Amino acid sequence: MKLHFHHLKAIIEIKMTRNYLNRITRDQDICFGKPVIRNLRYPVDMLLSLMASGMSKEEILEDYEDLQYEDLLACLQYAAKISQSRFSKKIVL
Repeated sequence: MKLHFHHLKAIIEIKMTRNYLNRITRDQDICFGKPVIRNLRYPVDMLLSLMASGMSKEEILEDYEDLQYEDLLACLQYAAKISQSRFSKKIVL
């Protein structure tokens, strides 16, 4: 059976019913207002870069013991939401 885009989109929406975005905070006094995890001074972009580099979620959680698995899911949800925005900027390679 071949999955079409609209089927895949429906599956993704079902899997993302848990909303972890409330774990992402912004405060001008913390990391210059960049999105961070639970005001812990871990920028979302840094955690996304670690995952994009191939580091596993388990390795990240071992290195940053005050983070939780749901924090990493929040980063992924945040990135997904931004990429869905019609205002997202072109990525320069």
